[in-house]
Amino acid sequence: METLLTEIDGPVGRIVLNNPAKLNPLSVNCLEELTEAAAWFDAHDDVKVVIISGTGRAFTAGADLAAFTGEAEMRREGADTGRRMAEAVERMKAVTIAAVHGHCVGGGCVLVAACDLRVAAQSTRFSIPEVDIGIPLAWGGIPRLVREVGPAVTRDLVLSCRPFSPAEAQTMGFVNRVVPDDELESAVEELARSLAAKSTYTLRTVLQGVDAAAEAMVSTAVAFNDADTLLTALNDDESRAVGRRYLEARGR
Repeated sequence: METLLTEIDGPVGRIVLNNPAKLNPLSVNCLEELTEAAAWFDAHDDVKVVIISGTGRAFTAGADLAAFTGEAEMRREGADTGRRMAEAVERMKAVTIAAVHGHCVGGGCVLVAACDLRVAAQSTRFSIPEVDIGIPLAWGGIPRLVREVGPAVTRDLVLSCRPFSPAEAQTMGFVNRVVPDDELESAVEELARSLAAKSTYTLRTVLQGVDAAAEAMVSTAVAFNDADTLLTALNDDESRAVGRRYLEARGR
């Protein structure tokens, strides 16, 4: 794979976002590879836990902004890759643990929300800047956030685009644990090994039960048209003007 590293160490697998020079952007290629990696791990019944992390200074800087500047043509198929990625990760047979550090931006928060458990380093900074870029949060991000943190908090985070800390993320229920930066790797490894010591049947049964209950609470099936709303925003004059101002203010 071009954008990911994957490995298996006994019952524990790893998916590592591996484009640190660009802060691990979620390009269309990366999203497709994440979907492929999810399927690859599903074919390995002996893997009970999969850790998802990023190399370098960030977990991920979010969606590749080249798609929104006219440098890359975004067709519907490409616009829908994020939704398919989130569904593939969410439905993985193994317990997924997001190990988050540095910046976790936009679509990165959708990837984290698709994981079963989330551990964040203390210095992590979360943000969902899509509305400032002039696009809606897509990829099934809205129903997943509503499911995890509730509608009021979702409106606040998505409409204001304000950064939020791991401590606030834990308080709102978005992350499970916050650990010192230098303990992230060991804490996630310890959690993964403790889960891997449990039986495959019970782990998968619990995941299936929780996923079914969550889907009954707030279905992600409504996300099927997220690609259409994203493409509409990319062709809306006011939305594009907002996005250009955002990018210009950041020298992009």
